[in-house]
Amino acid sequence: MIQAITETGFTTYLQTEDNRINTSVASTQIRHLLKFTNDMDKSIQYAYGTTETIYPRYTEFTFTYNIVPFVFTGTINFLPAGYWKYEVYEVSWGETVILDDDNAPATENDVLTPPGATKGVVQGLVTKGKMYVAEKNGTQQVQYTQRQEPAGTNYIYYGQ
Repeated sequence: MIQAITETGFTTYLQTEDNRINTSVASTQIRHLLKFTNDMDKSIQYAYGTTETIYPRYTEFTFTYNIVPFVFTGTINFLPAGYWKYEVYEVSWGETVILDDDNAPATENDVLTPPGATKGVVQGLVTKGKMYVAEKNGTQQVQYTQRQEPAGTNYIYYGQ
């Protein structure tokens, strides 16, 4: 499980190499696109790592905080705090990796046209899991409201 804090960057280590899809290119021609989905409001953020270092069995990713997330620079803004899901997609290039609007897919479903050696191609899902984002200030979590006990029956009730 990844653990992070709102309004900060983070570093994580994910197992990617055991599930590598395109083994015909060198590791220098591979990047990973991460899709983060919030469990509560279902918001989605995509990001390539600010830095990505591939090791023999895992990949080290760093992400930086910015109030405005941007997929190609690895800037994220995880609000609201709580549980998120992550999916890691392998993207490969025929030549040099270029992370921009014209050469790198922004989602797992992007197909860049016209195809070419400088265009990244999503190979597929290599890993997924859960992530917990804790609050930095302690005020961003959902506030629960206590409800009155219902008058009828067959209700689930909590409170008091």
